[in-house]
Amino acid sequence: MTGAKRRAEIVQRIQAQAEPVSGQKLAEAYGVSRQVIVQDIALIRAAGYDIIATNRGYILNAPVAAKRTFKVQHSDDQLEEELCCIVDLGGCVHNVMIQHRVYGRLEAELNINSRKKIADFLEDIRRGKSSPLKNITSGYHYHEVTADNEETLDMIEHALKEKGFLVVQESLE
Repeated sequence: MTGAKRRAEIVQRIQAQAEPVSGQKLAEAYGVSRQVIVQDIALIRAAGYDIIATNRGYILNAPVAAKRTFKVQHSDDQLEEELCCIVDLGGCVHNVMIQHRVYGRLEAELNINSRKKIADFLEDIRRGKSSPLKNITSGYHYHEVTADNEETLDMIEHALKEKGFLVVQESLE
């Protein structure tokens, strides 16, 4: 069993239990040492899961939100419309990324989840001497978006497509 598969099963096991799951039981179940389980828990936390270690074992504090990356393209004038499309349906725009042919992947953290944050972001762009990152790549860019569930992400994807912002990704991207 690979480490990634084991970690996925550990998350499922902890989620399924009403009571804490001890590290020793996890180690025995997967035929690894307790130290490997501790390392797995650290990697699971780094992936966004809020796992708490108690004196009786591990518990999952809250479920991880659903996450999806969207490739989009639009003009500067449509920036507010694109962001509102996402947050109005319950999404949080965590970042903006571009894939530049020379510089490679460039990314900036956004964490926009409300119209207030959109307004603040747009005001920062207007006041500054810089333009949006998307302008380096002819408007093409990516957003990592989280939401409470996959259905919300499906609605966001549909809305972005309806507005003409969503770009169909090629299989080699």
